[in-house]
Amino acid sequence: MKKILIWTFVVGIVLGAAVAVWGVISFKGNAVVAERELFVGRDTSYEQLMDSLKPSLKHHLAFDLYAERLGLEESYKVGHYVVKDGMNVIEVVRMLKLGLQTPVNVTMNNVKIPAQLAGKLAPQLEADSVELVEVFTDEALAKELGFDSPLTMFSIFLPNTYEFYWTVKPREFVDRMYREYKRFWEGDRDKKRERSGLDRVEVATLASIVYEETRKVDEMPRVAGVYMNRLRTGMPLQADPTIKYAMQDFGLRRILNRHLKTPSPYNTYLNRGLPPSPICMPSVEAIDAVLNFEKHDYLFFCARPTFDGYHNFAKTYSEHLRNARAYQAELNKRNIKK
Repeated sequence: MKKILIWTFVVGIVLGAAVAVWGVISFKGNAVVAERELFVGRDTSYEQLMDSLKPSLKHHLAFDLYAERLGLEESYKVGHYVVKDGMNVIEVVRMLKLGLQTPVNVTMNNVKIPAQLAGKLAPQLEADSVELVEVFTDEALAKELGFDSPLTMFSIFLPNTYEFYWTVKPREFVDRMYREYKRFWEGDRDKKRERSGLDRVEVATLASIVYEETRKVDEMPRVAGVYMNRLRTGMPLQADPTIKYAMQDFGLRRILNRHLKTPSPYNTYLNRGLPPSPICMPSVEAIDAVLNFEKHDYLFFCARPTFDGYHNFAKTYSEHLRNARAYQAELNKRNIKK
C-alpha cells in the first residue's frame, strides 16, 4: 500500500509537471506558424474569423480554452490585425478582444472629384464608398471647417500615403485630413501664399490646373507663371483641363471648338479668373510650383508636337498660333480626333 501511494504521488507529480509544461508552452510559447493579416469586418462571423486565423496558429486547444474564458466569440472587435511571429495564444486572443489594431497605409492621389476619391479609399478602409461620399459632400461639414462648399473642402485632401486604423469613420477621416492640411500650410507655404495674393483654395485650384497641364515637375513653375500673368492682366485662363472638368469627360484627349462653348462656371474660356474649386487633387509639387511660380513674360503655351510631355511657350499670340498649328498637325497625323 505504501509503495502504491508513493507511485501514485510520483505519477501525480510527473503528470502535474507535464501539464504545467504543456500550459507554459501552449499558452505562453510562440503560437504563430505564419505571419498573417486579418481584416475583421462588420459582417465577419466568429466562424469566418477562426477559419482565417487558425491556419496561422498552433496550440489550438489552448487558444479555444482561453478564447472561451474571455468570451471572445461574443466580444471580438472589428479591425485590421497582424498576427506576428513571437505572439502567444494569450496575446492573440487579447488583441482580438480589445481591438488592438495595426494601422494600414492609405494612399490617395490622381483623383478629380469626391466620388473618385471615395472609390479609391473604399478598398483600403472598412467604410464603403457611399458612406465616404456622403461625408465628402456634406454641406454642413464644409461650412464647419471654414469652406463655402464641399467642392472647395476637397482641397484639404493632399496626395500622400497616411497611416489610419482600418475602421476609421468617414468623419474621423476628414478631421484627420483637415489637421494634415493645416500642418501642410502653416509656416513657409502660407508666407509664400500671402505674397502671391491668393488664398489656400485659390492656390490649390490653380495648382490643380497646372497639374492637369503637365506632369513635368521642372516645368510646373513656368506653367504656373503663365497663369499668374493671365490672372494679373485680366486675361481668361483658357485652360483646356477645365473644359474636361466642366464636361465631366476626363478621357477627352482633344478639345474642339464646340467643347469651348460648354456652359459651366468651370469653363475658363467663357469665364475670367479661377474656377470655383480645384479640378483635381493636385500634387504637392504643383502646389509648390504655384507658390514659387516662375516670373517671365509668357502668356501662352502649347504641348510640343513631339508628345514628350513638355510645352512650347510664347509671349505673343502669333507665336502661339504657330506652336498650336504644329501640335494640331501632329494630332491629325496620329488620327487623334477626341
